[in-house]
Amino acid sequence: MSKTYQNILSKTSFTPKSDWLQIKTIDMHTGGEPLRVIVDGFPELKGDSVLDYRRYCKENYDHLRTALMFEPRGHADMYGCILLPPNDDEGDFGIIFLHNEGYSTMCGHAIIAISTLAIEMNWVEVKEGETVLKIDAPCGRITSFVTVQNGQVAGVRFHCVPSFVVGLDRTVNVDGIGNVTYDLAYGGAFYAYVDMAKNNFNFDLTPDSYRKLIQTGMDIKHAVMEVDKEILHPFENDLSFLYGTIFIDNNKQTSGNDSRNVCIFAEGEVDRCPTGSGVSGRMAIHKARKEIDFGDTMSIESITGSVFKGSVVSEEDYGPFTAVIPQVEGTAHITGMQTFIIDPNDPMKDGFILR
Repeated sequence: MSKTYQNILSKTSFTPKSDWLQIKTIDMHTGGEPLRVIVDGFPELKGDSVLDYRRYCKENYDHLRTALMFEPRGHADMYGCILLPPNDDEGDFGIIFLHNEGYSTMCGHAIIAISTLAIEMNWVEVKEGETVLKIDAPCGRITSFVTVQNGQVAGVRFHCVPSFVVGLDRTVNVDGIGNVTYDLAYGGAFYAYVDMAKNNFNFDLTPDSYRKLIQTGMDIKHAVMEVDKEILHPFENDLSFLYGTIFIDNNKQTSGNDSRNVCIFAEGEVDRCPTGSGVSGRMAIHKARKEIDFGDTMSIESITGSVFKGSVVSEEDYGPFTAVIPQVEGTAHITGMQTFIIDPNDPMKDGFILR
């Protein structure tokens, strides 16, 4: 055996130089959608609330968001989160979400994943049967319920923030497409929901249409942003923006699921899972259309075939809206542990994206 190869076998740890930043993460996925959980090494964020922390991160450490989400450490569809103190003593922890465009207000797949991780890491007292977590997201407090069987996570369901419909069957003219019919609703984030049955598109909601879905979804998003003046949260201006377009196929799927969602969000990201905040907004739409009632459940699949179950827990007044509290159910898995290093002399230390 050569000496070089002996060295390879024995010297497997790399020690970064003292001026290199080290950030540790635990990587996960929920229904195929990635989540990079930052657990150590990120600079301290200042503020008194999750929204404060998000603003501070954006103003001071946005280059670390791009370093961890973009290539070469990530990719165009990477997603991440930072864990923080809760807004008050009633909460367990706070969370902000990172992606290729910036910082989202709500993320259901991240809630499912981080709830799973909290049990796996024993961050909370684990109770056989069900463990309850109170998580402060930018959109408000999310309550998640982790099902624990024989000490293992069997699934997660969460109650989202009040979710409401702004308008049904609206129309927008999109260059190169023509008139598109959409519903505008909020489920922790605002989405334009586009029913395939009401629009004449030359693509479907399968991986074969991946690039067409991105382009059309972004074209619709930008067109709606220009003309729809009601993308306004009733209480928080920081939440008042259109996050994405969700294409819906309500025909009974060959898999036996009730519907399919494909969400195009941020800067052309394609959600691999059915989109927790998107399913939350859909529950408000279906309740408004009298297509779902308390106690009913819908199974909604994604472009990868992963499934979330959605239902309506309750109804309440929320500013000028009649809102629902949706419940979303899914599962998540850990995929790896990473220690990322950032060499200050690396010309690509802040990342880049090629799509």
